[in-house]
Amino acid sequence: MFLPVIQKRRSIRRFQNKPVEADKLDVLIEAALRSPSSMGSNPWEFIVVTEQDMLHKLSKAKQHGATFLKNAPLGIVVCANPEKSTVWVEDAAIASIFIHLAAESIGLGSCWIQIRERMHNDTKTAEAYISELLGLPAKMKVEAIIAVGYPDEKKPPHGEDTLEYDKVHVGLYGKAYPH
Repeated sequence: MFLPVIQKRRSIRRFQNKPVEADKLDVLIEAALRSPSSMGSNPWEFIVVTEQDMLHKLSKAKQHGATFLKNAPLGIVVCANPEKSTVWVEDAAIASIFIHLAAESIGLGSCWIQIRERMHNDTKTAEAYISELLGLPAKMKVEAIIAVGYPDEKKPPHGEDTLEYDKVHVGLYGKAYPH
């Protein structure tokens, strides 16, 4: 059942004006909390945002690529504590993809909004902007925001012909994967 989920999943940036039900939110949060992390350190934390005014403010976190969040019914801010893991970036990214895949599996769409190492404006990072908005502790780092909701756009799955099998090597670099 996993392969059909990843075959279908696409980044969705347009959402219906319909809230995500509590039971579906519970699925997303459980998926995030079950994601693996280095040495079981679980450095990630999540801020669930459903209030439209805050989603609108978060949609201004960076100059490009976040505006669609203002029309999403749900944003999940994925943070991590680097004091708990030196690979918090990877751990937060894994948790994020678990959220994406869980969303797809229950009929929701989602899209990643990169925050780490992005700028809000010429002088402030997107992370600093979000940290101020949400009152994050100084030690907490923001990886991304996942916009989630019922899709208001249809995207066909990527065809198998788009898969870049030439980037897969067997044994040694340059030895093609037989596909």
